[in-house]
Amino acid sequence: MSGEFDGLDATEKAGFEAALNRCGRLALKLRANSVTRGPSISLTSWRWQTFVPSLSTIETGLRDLFGGAISGVVSIVYCVSYAAFIFSGPLAPWLSYGIAATFISTTIGALVVALRSSLPFTIAGPDSSTSVVTATLVAAFATWLVANGATDHVLGSTLLLMALSSMLVGILLCGLGLARAGRAVRFVPYPVIGGFLGATGWLMVSGASQVITDMPLAAANIHALLSPASLFKLTAAAAIAVSLYFGLRRFRTPLVLLGLILAGIAAAHLAFFATGTSITTAQAAGWLFKPEAAVALKLPWNFEEFSRFPWPALSSLAGDIVAMMFVTVMTVLLNTTGIELETRHEANLERELNAVGSANLLSASLGGYVTCSSLSRTTLNYEAGGRGRLSGLTVAAISGLVLAAGSGFLAYVPKFVLGGLLLYSGLYLLYRWLLDSWRYLSWVEYLSLAGIAVIIVEWGFIAGVLIGIVVGLATFALSVSRVHAIKFSFDGSEYHSSLDRRPDELALLAEYGREIQGMFLHSYLFFGSANRLHQHVKTLLAKQKCRFLLFDFRLVTGIDSSATFSFTQIKQVADQCGARIIFTCLAREVENAFRATRFFSDIVVAPNLDAALESSENAIIEAHQTHDSEAGTLREWFAEALGGAENADQLIQHCRRIEVRPGEIIVREGEPANSMHFILDGRVGIMVNAVSAPIRVRSLGPHTTIGEMGLITRQPRSATMQAELASVLYELSASAYERIKRENPGLSHALLTYMITVMAERLSFANRAIGVLQR
Repeated sequence: MSGEFDGLDATEKAGFEAALNRCGRLALKLRANSVTRGPSISLTSWRWQTFVPSLSTIETGLRDLFGGAISGVVSIVYCVSYAAFIFSGPLAPWLSYGIAATFISTTIGALVVALRSSLPFTIAGPDSSTSVVTATLVAAFATWLVANGATDHVLGSTLLLMALSSMLVGILLCGLGLARAGRAVRFVPYPVIGGFLGATGWLMVSGASQVITDMPLAAANIHALLSPASLFKLTAAAAIAVSLYFGLRRFRTPLVLLGLILAGIAAAHLAFFATGTSITTAQAAGWLFKPEAAVALKLPWNFEEFSRFPWPALSSLAGDIVAMMFVTVMTVLLNTTGIELETRHEANLERELNAVGSANLLSASLGGYVTCSSLSRTTLNYEAGGRGRLSGLTVAAISGLVLAAGSGFLAYVPKFVLGGLLLYSGLYLLYRWLLDSWRYLSWVEYLSLAGIAVIIVEWGFIAGVLIGIVVGLATFALSVSRVHAIKFSFDGSEYHSSLDRRPDELALLAEYGREIQGMFLHSYLFFGSANRLHQHVKTLLAKQKCRFLLFDFRLVTGIDSSATFSFTQIKQVADQCGARIIFTCLAREVENAFRATRFFSDIVVAPNLDAALESSENAIIEAHQTHDSEAGTLREWFAEALGGAENADQLIQHCRRIEVRPGEIIVREGEPANSMHFILDGRVGIMVNAVSAPIRVRSLGPHTTIGEMGLITRQPRSATMQAELASVLYELSASAYERIKRENPGLSHALLTYMITVMAERLSFANRAIGVLQR
């Protein structure tokens, strides 16, 4: 260091050395802090850490672009197949308009959902189910136009109808989202959902036949479909479907579907080249789509289209429009649930409904049709690495570019390739919902599902859904009626009130307690379950003499008017047998339902089951008690309990007499257990502290004992003793008990035997109660 100070005078050197010393101390302090607080940050590491997030952001963006590009290309294939499906048959000459409308729907749907979805990687666009109902609606509209001779403006009216239906779907979705009512739609019975998805599969297979051969799959077209030309086309489409099935099953990479579709197109053109078939000849033979002229899709929302639109057709199409709205809502919900399961990300259902609803409103305003979130394309994007909103924006950009480029490329796409994709999708739905579902559904549910699918195919979505809901409700009612309304039942000989009674009263209850019959009811009581309850009570009263019939409604969630009629029948049977009915724990709604009946005034309503049991037990004891069994004196009680009058006299000498008023605290929870009490007269409640207020867990009447366990174990009091009535107690202190053990072994043995007998009886009662509760 000496060389570094050359040229400085002594003062400068001293000042510089002092500055270095301060810097050294500061460095040591920073190093010490780094040991306790973490490593220090150098300038180089700070620059690197600020640069790393930039690289991470770029990498994430590239993954989103890649996932969006893959999903966008696959979306093109799906969109072209859906357009060919919808604009087939009478609308085939305007396929280019259908392609334009499809890519408008895809562009708007992918853009809006990417910006507003709670799952940022969601990809939206036309889907299989929504395309099927759209094709059904368009076909029904075309049929109406032909039947009414209004075929002059088919295209403009069809585009306006599609936009109008998309607008109604958007309003419904936004309304459900704003009202937070989306989860209510999930209560639609499972067979209804499976039935309409299975029917969708069949309609898609039929639509695939229309795309491939220009003929739907129907009995009237069997001979034409079996002709050599049609069979060749159908066989080629079946080969595409089979290759898609095995390829997607064997390889789980995002490029398989796209690669197989491109391979199918290449194989078709190689076959044309090998056989010397020109593009024009292939188009004339129906192997390729005919060249479409470039079109400029104008907005359908204008006065001219409104004036030419056949508004009377809407009345006959109302069912198909409602079916489209229902199917779209269900598709959004099912696809969102599927995306949650596949990606393990939780979605905000209301936000998803609003996002898809907004997309449909904007799509309708620009001439598109129904769009929704896509399970297959979202999963594809997620597997390709897409995690952000850039993926959906990329799909929207690709669809927009294809829309701007036009549909000229369609002239080189073989029909059987797109038809094979539709055929694979339709057969997959058929297998999953109509064949594979029988393994995990009951036969009633499966028959309902299959029947709903047949009804939808024959009579439309609305008829199938409505009948399906009715069948589902009937099946649910049948299943619930099999659930017993009685959670568990008991009688007074095995399940007592919390009042601890003297031995002679317990003996009476053991002998005559069956005259008390109780039932814990649960669930919602309606005609099916209440009728089974009526039959059970009728059988019980025919076999067993009963004075009191107790019904506990603590676990009952509700009751309907038909169930109250069953209780009227129960009341009539009870009156014939001389049994008194007691209701406990009635909720306000249940009590209001019973007040509308005539018999309710004759019913005893108790606040809880324990109070009802205590009053019923008192009545049973009073009815069967004789004069000889009435309570005797303290000396007689002790003599009987301890095996002799001598032991009784000696124990009385060691006890202290206590008189307490109602509500007076005898001992408190948590205090030292330094005594036990013999209750000569009155009643004492055992209270434990709870969050809101103390709870009475047991009551003790005359000739009962409390505190013996604490006297033996010397643990703190586990409960509070409070007088419920004016009571007389005899207290045996811990010091007196120890004196008895030292000075009077005979009395000590008799007293210990008595305490063990009391504890054994209480343990036996607890075991019986647990056994009742576990039935």
